[in-house]
Order: sequence, then C-alpha cells, then structure tokens
Amino acid sequence: MHNKHIKYIIVSAIISFSVQSSFGQSFNPGNNKTYTPFTAFAAPVADTTPLHAPAGGPISNLEKDIITKSIKGANEGIHFPVGTPAIKTVRYDLSITDTIVDYTGKKRQAIAVNGSIPAPTLVFTVGDTALIYVHNEAEEPTAIHWHGVFLPNRMDGVAWLTQLPVPPHTTYIYKFPVSQSGTYWYHSHYDLQEQVGLYGALIFNKRTEPDIPTIPIVLSDWSNTKPKEINRMLHTESDWFAIKKHSTQSYWEALKAGKLGVKFVNEWKRMKAMDVSDVYYQKFLLNGKTSEQFKRFKAGDSVRLRIVNGESSTYFWITYSIGKMTVIANDGNDVRPVQVSRFIIAPSETYDVIVTIPENMQYELLATSEDRSGYASLWLGNGMKMPAPKLPKLNYFSGMKMMNEMMKMNGDMKPMGMDMTLQEMDMNEVMYPELNLPFETHEHHHGQMNMNDMDNMPMPMEDSTKRSNHSEQSNHHNHSSIYSCPMHPEVIFDKPGKCPKCGMTLVNKEEMDNMQMTSSGNNAITTLNYGMLESLEKTTLPAGPWKTLHFTLEGNMNRYVWTINNKTVSESDKILIKRGENLRIILHNNSMMRHPMHLHGHDFRLLNHYGEYSPMKNVVDILPMETDTLEFHASESGDWFFHCHILYHMMSGMGRIFSYEDSPPNPEIPNPRMAYHMLKMDDRMFFLTAENDFATNGNDGSLLYGNTRWAFQGEWRLGYNATSGYEVETHFGRYLGKMQWLFPYIGFDWRYRKHHTFEKTLFGQTDTKDDRKVLHVGVEYTLPWLIIADASVDNTGKFRIQLSRDDIPLTPRLRASFMVNTDREYMYGARYILTKNLALSGHYDSDMGWGVGVRVTY
Repeated sequence: MHNKHIKYIIVSAIISFSVQSSFGQSFNPGNNKTYTPFTAFAAPVADTTPLHAPAGGPISNLEKDIITKSIKGANEGIHFPVGTPAIKTVRYDLSITDTIVDYTGKKRQAIAVNGSIPAPTLVFTVGDTALIYVHNEAEEPTAIHWHGVFLPNRMDGVAWLTQLPVPPHTTYIYKFPVSQSGTYWYHSHYDLQEQVGLYGALIFNKRTEPDIPTIPIVLSDWSNTKPKEINRMLHTESDWFAIKKHSTQSYWEALKAGKLGVKFVNEWKRMKAMDVSDVYYQKFLLNGKTSEQFKRFKAGDSVRLRIVNGESSTYFWITYSIGKMTVIANDGNDVRPVQVSRFIIAPSETYDVIVTIPENMQYELLATSEDRSGYASLWLGNGMKMPAPKLPKLNYFSGMKMMNEMMKMNGDMKPMGMDMTLQEMDMNEVMYPELNLPFETHEHHHGQMNMNDMDNMPMPMEDSTKRSNHSEQSNHHNHSSIYSCPMHPEVIFDKPGKCPKCGMTLVNKEEMDNMQMTSSGNNAITTLNYGMLESLEKTTLPAGPWKTLHFTLEGNMNRYVWTINNKTVSESDKILIKRGENLRIILHNNSMMRHPMHLHGHDFRLLNHYGEYSPMKNVVDILPMETDTLEFHASESGDWFFHCHILYHMMSGMGRIFSYEDSPPNPEIPNPRMAYHMLKMDDRMFFLTAENDFATNGNDGSLLYGNTRWAFQGEWRLGYNATSGYEVETHFGRYLGKMQWLFPYIGFDWRYRKHHTFEKTLFGQTDTKDDRKVLHVGVEYTLPWLIIADASVDNTGKFRIQLSRDDIPLTPRLRASFMVNTDREYMYGARYILTKNLALSGHYDSDMGWGVGVRVTY
C-alpha cells in the first residue's frame, strides 16, 4: 500500500470520528406533529397494492368482513383523530411460495415471499392502517407474526394462539392501525418456517423522519439441513454440528492446549463441550446475500442502517471499518445517540445505527456470527476497499474453565458475589482473543494466516506503559523505527510489515504521531450494553396495581430441554393478568446460554441506571447468571406469548402465555380448547435416533425415542451364529429432576446364546446372561464424567449394576466407548466419524469377541 493511501486511512479515521461526534450530538430523530413523505430509502422496498385490487383467493379469516370493517388498534401507542391529514390505508400483498435456493452449491427447499428471501420490506407511516393480504401459495399452512407491533390480539399471527394456521392456497388478511414508529420485522410463527426464509423487515416511519439515506438490513442464517432435522439432531445429542464448527473440544485438543485438566473437571461436573451457538450454519446472509454493496455514497455522507436480526438462532457481532457507529434506536424505540465500536445483536432484536463515509472509499459493516464460524458484509461507498478487522476464533477452553468455576456439582450456577445485569459483564469475554491478548495469530479478512506467515511478520513490542519501565530498551527504540497499524495502533512493531489483525500495511509511528493519532480514545474498543441505552422520553408506567413475577431460565443442553421455572409451555398454566395492572418480571438466567426473551404485543421497560429514562424494548437478551428487571403496563386483551426467540429453544418449551382476564372471544379461534392443545404439541414432540454397527462379529445397535420428559430406549446385539446368539433389552421411563440425570424405567430383557458353563454374578446369583426372558425395573443415573450407572432387578429377583459411556471424545472425530456390569460382561471400542450418518468402528465384546465394521447412525 502506498504512503498516500496510508495517510488517507489515518485522515479518514480522524474525520470519521469528528463527523460522528458532531452528528451524535445534533441528531434530530424526527416527529409525529408534521407530515413529510419519506423518500430517502437507498435500498428497494415493497410496492404497495391498490386498495380495490381483487383479493386473489378464498379468504380464510373467520371474520369475513375484515376488509371493510373498521378495526380498533392497540390501546398503546399514538392515535390520531379522524380527519388528520395524510392518514390513509396502505395495502400490501404477500405471496408465499415454496422455492429452491442454492446458497452453498447445493439446491435446497426454502420459502419465498413475492419471490424473494428475505421477504420484501414493508413501509408504513404512523397513523396508517396496515392492510396486508397474505396469499399462501405454498403446500403447508402458515401464520405471520408482526414482531414488536402494538396491534389487536387476533392480528398477532401466532398459530393456534391468536389465529388458526392459514391453509395452503388461501388468503389471510391482517389489518391494524399503525400506532408506533421504528424498525420492526415480520416472520412466520408456524412450525419452523422462519428458518427457511419467511421473514422480512417492517418499517414504521414517523410522520416526519430525518432526511438521511436509509438501508433496511435483514440478517439471517442458512443451513442445508432441513429445520426438522436440525431440531431432531439437537434433541438426540448429536455432536455433528460441533464437528463441523471445529468446536468439539476433545481430549486431544485439550492436551495440545495444555487444558486437559480443565476438560476433566468439565466432565466431572457432567458437562459436555462448551457451546456458544447450537447449530452449524453453512452461510450467514445480509439481505439474502453474503455480501452487498452500495456504491452511491461519497465522502461526508451519513447512512442510517435499520438492522433486523431475522435469523433463527444466531447472534451477530456488528463492527465497522472505521470503528465508531452511532446507535440511535433499539427494538423500534429511540435512544439517546451513543457511539460504540461494536455491539452484539440478539436473535429478533433490531437496532438503528448511523455510520459515516469519511472518504471516497468502500467501508465495510461486518456481521460476524457469535461463534465466529462465518460472517456477512455490507459495503458502503466507492473506491479502495477498507475491510473491517475479522474477529478471531474463540478460545473455547478459556470458556470451559470459566464454566467449571461457575457450575456447582448439582447443575446450578454458583452465586458470583456481584450483581450481573444488562450485558455489562459478558462472561464469554474470556474467549475473545481480541480483548485478552495484544498479539495473536489472527485470521485475515479474506484468508487464514498459517504458521509460514509468522516468519514474515514483525515481532510485537511491549506497549508504551511497559516500555517506560525498561529504560535500556526505550533507548534502542525511537519513533523512526517503530511501526503500527492505523486501524490497531495499540499494537506496535519494530519493522515494517503487515498487521496480524487486519492485514493492513504498517505505518511509521512518527508519521502517525504527527497526524495526532493515539492508541486510545478514538480507537479503544467500546462494546454496547443495555446499561448504555437511555430513552429520549420518560418511560415510567401509569398508576395502577402491581404484580411481580419471578422467572428463572433453565436448560439441559444434553437433552435440549429449555424451561422457565423448570416447566415448559405445555407443563404450565397461562399467567392471568388484568388490564390496568403493571407487571414486573424479575428474570434470572440459571443456564449457561444467553436467551433473547421476547414479549408479544407490548413494550417493556428494561430497568437500568437511567431510572425514569430506562429504555423501552420488546426483546431482552439475558446472559448467563444475569438478573434483569422488566416492567410493562397491561393495556390490551387476549393471549400474548412471552418466549425465547432462539427458534429451537422456543420449540423446546421456553415460554409462557400472558392471558388477560375477561377478554372478549377471539373471532379467529372458534375452539380455544382445541387450539391451546395444538399449541402445546410443540414441546411435547417425540424425536427418534437409532444406530447400528454392522461388524464382523455381529450387529450392535440402539434406539431412542423420546421427548421432553419421556423416553423409550432399546438396544440389541445380534450374532451370526448360535454361540454369539442375540440380546434385546428395552427401557421405558421418565426423566426426573431439573438436570434429568435420573431415569427410572420398566422394560424387558430377552436374550439367548448357546452356552456350556454357568457362572455366578458379582452378587453371587446364578448368571442368566446367556438365557434370559424377564421383565425388569431399574433406574439410570448420570455420574460424574458422564458415566451412566444402570441398576435393575428383574421379575426373578436377579440384580444387575452396569456402568457405560458411549461418547468419549478422544479427538474431534474419534469416540471411545465402554461397558461393564455385574453379570461379568464388558465391552470397549472406538469409532471414527466420517459423516453425520457414517463411522468406521472397532470393538471387543466379552460375549461376541473382536469386531470391526461400519456404524450407521440416524
């Protein structure tokens, strides 16, 4: 890179900071008192439909006159009197179709809206009446939820709670007055459709918006695996996703990292590998693409980005080439502008952000998945590209060590002796190399650095505070021989080269000092948290009686059960509330994963140190061990969902339903009892997994068919001759306890093999392991190191105790297993995982001898 380009970069950073500083202080958020049509969208938005256009299909609403009938809006929000200028009805038509996409070189089925993924951006103005025709031309039912919107309960779009699913080849009409402004979105609330494309941005403009070029952004994740298969794999303890993400954290990896003791303690406490994101995604998308460009912007321009995280389970880190961004709104609600270097956007959250284009170059807004497995980019401007630094891979064993220290032996979290709230203490920071080490082998933005690159890199020097303690060293170094990166001046070097963090050419430190650049201030990392959000207006609730609820979020990652107060939606009653009440929810996260909790149809105050100006939100991302307090005014009627917005956590039962007492009947739910039963089916779903080892000494296999609490287990050994014989054993039971380590069961044990001698068990009883046809009762219990202890007694009075484990992670793909019991049977073996469904195996069985083969898994 030429010196003039380096100077350009440095000056750009200075200009950028000064522009953003002045912008943040003078930003005018607009108003609802005057009306000025907004025409500054820099990206395409949906075209409206003439109001009197044909419906286009049979109407499936049970209230057939919904098109012409005047509809009352939500009680909350802004309501204009009849006759207010420019108040109008705005119609959009959305056609939902099955489609085929190819994001990864493999064609997969998806759902498109008006032929696109994401769905088109719908734009309304405060005071409009939204009239939205949803034409379901797909082959399965659907329902559309209007996320974060104040609206009549029957228009909320939750299948089986506020409406019946929209049948295929019919039209459903949503109609509601727009009584709020901000960035929102819409998505399917039926089954797992959100994962495969049914989501889009929803913009409610104030009657007068600031005249700033505006780009709606919808972030999403894409997997080639079907959503139902993802859900099944999560519930059946498959670690294939961890293998694909290189996050297995095996014994070999722990040994290489010097963390074998950490791994042993982790399993002693009955935990599996440290997990940041549940699912492996092949692609991360921004407006349906891995990268999008807007070249129209030039030096000095400011751009408003309305960012929606419309994914199913991915958090994104948002960073920008020149560092600083100005956050002006969250979840549709204006906040006092705050400048940050980066922020994490939770599933279903929205942020409005202002960025500037300091020079005639291309600047990158980078959305990186929290697990650092991929990213999507938005490029703004024209000219030389200025990439944002790519975030380095996570240090999982540091996270594992932290988790070991936080977890009790009973699965509860230890008290931390401090108040953790509002994202102000992110425990995952121990895994972020960019915050903990001044110099590492980072990945470049467009390629991975290998060890050969290290030979050509300048060696790092101590920072200025350390150098001041070494006068002799400081005598040998002056500015003429010190080099630093314009984007990362906190790390300095003793010779020219490339920055290990971003790949940018280093610049002479004296030149940087002359241009008044420093390694702090402008370039320090400032991470947004909820404690930094301040509402522009007072948010105190109106007078009324108060009700306080305590919710503890809990989870069992091994069996993928997610609960509130150890109960799923189907296991809990609706929470009755009254209009006029004020609800206070004290929310504590007693799990090791963060959860974005979303309240339908209402905003809540998220209490922080701004007191009366605490921000209004509809999603709160609560970190492990945090406690947050939410307050909302009960102003509506009907049933409203409160749930985790990680799609697979919600489907597993992490939610509650707030139900207003004395609500009028919902005309879209003719049979509430049946509908409520159907809603509960989501977290009662059973999942099947099975495997069979086709080996030279016989067939060994197992089967598990279970749901949140109940399970049927079966296992078999089928030999090729009478000496090897056969064994079949079954267990049917219920998991008990919050961690579900206890599993009492009943079943049968049926086996035969040709034998010549009779032995005694370790209990001194006659061993019938070669000829047994019995019923038995027993209990399984998960011991430390994830060993399964199984104690049973059969109908003849024979006792048996067995210890086993089937998933010992020796390397990222090599798994060991063993079994030993009081019938003097034992087995040990290993398998090497080739694909999701196939592994090479070898084992020794005390009854069947040595065998090698292929294990097939479903």
